[in-house]
Amino acid sequence: MAKGKLVLIIGPSGVGKSVILKALHEKHPELHFPKSATTRSCREGEGDDLYHFVTNEEFDALEAENKLLEWAVVHSGARYGTLVDEIIPFIEKEQVVVREVDVQGFESIRSHQCFRGEDPPYLLQSIFILPESKDQLIAHITERAPIEEQELKRRIASMEKELTYAEECTVQIVNKEGDLDGTIAQVETILQS
Repeated sequence: MAKGKLVLIIGPSGVGKSVILKALHEKHPELHFPKSATTRSCREGEGDDLYHFVTNEEFDALEAENKLLEWAVVHSGARYGTLVDEIIPFIEKEQVVVREVDVQGFESIRSHQCFRGEDPPYLLQSIFILPESKDQLIAHITERAPIEEQELKRRIASMEKELTYAEECTVQIVNKEGDLDGTIAQVETILQS
């Protein structure tokens, strides 16, 4: 694998990001997958392998001390953030750090002082995972679980907005139906470059 960089995985809901990340996690123990800080409660059966569970006061302190690359409030009202200490020390140890983010997180991270400018302190690459078609994506969303018409409209509007960010990423990869291995191989090529 290439040395020392942050690779962001971006794409609309239902495009297959989680499956791709799970496969990378299993195949590449040398990669670092950072934990998020979150103010939400730990769910039953959930460990601390994905999240640093913090109080609202602790999250406020992380923000005040510039210890977050980015953060957002999600549907439940809980805050989630990308910790500097989960990214930069690993890049400095010449590891490839892989992080899934939404478009808001992408904007925040690429404009952070660690990654912006003509000669940024740290290398940032971004991979936008695209569906073969919008219809395919809508089918994936509706097949996962029953969904109200209003929620579907909201998700389609969100998808339309997210897709506008594809061209701003380092590379775009189409996740073709039935060819997950091919998609994963393309992501691995970017990680190795």
